[in-house]
Amino acid sequence: MGATEAMAAYRALLRATRKTFAGDKLMLAESAAEIRRRFEENRGVAPEADVKHLLDEAREASHFISHMIAQAKLSSSGGYVVKPTKEHAGATLEIPSEDVLSKST
Repeated sequence: MGATEAMAAYRALLRATRKTFAGDKLMLAESAAEIRRRFEENRGVAPEADVKHLLDEAREASHFISHMIAQAKLSSSGGYVVKPTKEHAGATLEIPSEDVLSKST
């Protein structure tokens, strides 16, 4: 396990967030910063078992972001619309409360 696998996992996470949070500058910036922080935090991990575990977690996170998150968008009528794609098949739809949504805008 080497730097090549870590870079592939890093890029996969960034691709997943760019697709899931397209158009949401705040979420894109925050998720990219968090991904970078996590990878930097674990840069010096040496035991192969620990590296494998971290890479597995990164792959699981990419899958979760791509398949379990669909971002709601504010419609022109003032409500929020969620448009899941085929990647979300089998996921459970949880609609956040209006209170949560109003705090995020």
